[in-house]
Amino acid sequence: MPITASSLYRDSFNFLRNQLGSILLLALLTAFITVILNHAFTPGSDQISLLSSGNDALSDTTGMSIQQIIQQMTPEQQMVLLKVSAAATFSALIGNVLLVGGMLMLIQQVSQGVRTSALRSIGSAAPILPRLLLLMLLCTIVVQLGLTLFIVPGIVIAIAVSLAPVITASEKVGIFRSIKLSAKLAFANTRLIVPAIMLWLAAKMLVLLAVSHLKFLGPEVATIVLSAVSNLISAYLLIYLFRLYSKLRS
Repeated sequence: MPITASSLYRDSFNFLRNQLGSILLLALLTAFITVILNHAFTPGSDQISLLSSGNDALSDTTGMSIQQIIQQMTPEQQMVLLKVSAAATFSALIGNVLLVGGMLMLIQQVSQGVRTSALRSIGSAAPILPRLLLLMLLCTIVVQLGLTLFIVPGIVIAIAVSLAPVITASEKVGIFRSIKLSAKLAFANTRLIVPAIMLWLAAKMLVLLAVSHLKFLGPEVATIVLSAVSNLISAYLLIYLFRLYSKLRS
């Protein structure tokens, strides 16, 4: 019997609905961790103020590319921007690793009939977290490089490595082996993976656009809420990819 996208979407939604409490708590917990880490590693307000002061060339950036804006900055401003970017990237990476590891363990445990929770799933994922960290760091770098050069290569790479975390957690294989298997399966099943990835990207963009409509909340609260919603979207994609890999493996 062929695997259909509609059955995968339906199964994934049913799993999300049945485990909504644990998944929502996991999404909120990892969002909170991301925000706390970002706040801890972001430079202080005195350094942040350097980005908007001391350089008249930055007063009008209309029509300028990101590279041109950075070139107009002073060395001090560039260093502050680098620290801010590094803090955001590191905190997001740690949050995503905890989310992916916790979700994959939660899916496995529920599928095996084991009672679990958000905290228990993260604890169970501890042995694979270092491997997931290296895998997701490598995938993030490669995908970002692809997006920087051209948009399409970045999306193609994202599709190729989409199943790698699932394979790493399920098969306990190495990073490069999981990427190789992921690319092979992803390109052989593009009709099932590409629409899901594109919907995930579109949903992520909608979440980013929603930032301007949450001004009534404090900056920290709004960031946690939006990060949690983004994590919930990613959790649904992970369920979908796990269900797909389970059917392909069987």
